[in-house]
Amino acid sequence: MARKIDRTLLSYCPDLQVMDCTLRDGGLVNNFEFSDEFVKDLYQANIKSGVDYMEFGYKASKNLFNVEDFGKWKFCDEEDIRAIVGENNSPLKISVMADAGRTDYKTDILPKQDSVVDMYRIATYIHQLPTAIDMIEDIHEKGYETTVNIMAVSKVNDRDIMGALELLSKTSVDCIYVVDSFGSFYPEQICDLTDRYSEVAGKYGKLVGYHGHNNQQLAFANTIEALRYGASILDATVCGMGRGAGNCYLESLLGFLKNPKYNLVPMMRFIEKHMTEMKQNYTWGFDLPYLMTGILNSHPSSAIAFQKAKRTDYTNFYNELHDMD
Repeated sequence: MARKIDRTLLSYCPDLQVMDCTLRDGGLVNNFEFSDEFVKDLYQANIKSGVDYMEFGYKASKNLFNVEDFGKWKFCDEEDIRAIVGENNSPLKISVMADAGRTDYKTDILPKQDSVVDMYRIATYIHQLPTAIDMIEDIHEKGYETTVNIMAVSKVNDRDIMGALELLSKTSVDCIYVVDSFGSFYPEQICDLTDRYSEVAGKYGKLVGYHGHNNQQLAFANTIEALRYGASILDATVCGMGRGAGNCYLESLLGFLKNPKYNLVPMMRFIEKHMTEMKQNYTWGFDLPYLMTGILNSHPSSAIAFQKAKRTDYTNFYNELHDMD
């Protein structure tokens, strides 16, 4: 049985940190085509709301991805980030995600003294661990904080998960993330999984983070459970903006947390100014096809394609998903 840490719904957790992933996960909705005004206003809203980290997007390889096909937050060039934050004279830390196998990290990631970025988050599948570990050590040596986000763990057997945790906990990484890539986990499962991550990571002095998806409308509930069972860094996005079913709502999380440094009002003002129009132009969030992929522990790409095709034959789609297993 999972061992709940001494945190309740009324607990003040001084070690808690919140990560806004709107530009990165939300960028998968609009191809990273955010206006500078949007990004600057979100940056200021995060500062005023007490958010700890703001993830600007990906550090994707320009050898693998055509720059003309994406907005600039697919690549997070230093000059583009500085155009928004200057020297970032604020408590807010800047984060960027780097995918294992899709980032020219040895050449494209500058030494920390030349960058305003504070943290790189390495996203990896279990079979890419050697690359991820090399990335962790290279980026750590350059002076950055690092996390490792093991994706699609709902498809990985327990033995491999525990082996991966042991390997990663022995690296220089600062935080290991529980990631519900397909939105398929239920709260009880998140309790057990976060507890196992916390037990292994804790032996080596590592933090645990949590990143959820909302396929079954459980991203917020699962985030709360991850907090109760040891997660110290919690991911969320404004209005849940993110790929497919989206993510935990940042405004819900800020309203729930009892740490007095967090303030919901500035984020509400940002939503009033920007998110109504964003919702009119782009689609994300819970819908029946995403529920099906969550229930069946399937990648949401099939549901995204279903939506783009404007299909409504839900029963056929459900049967198609079964046939894929």
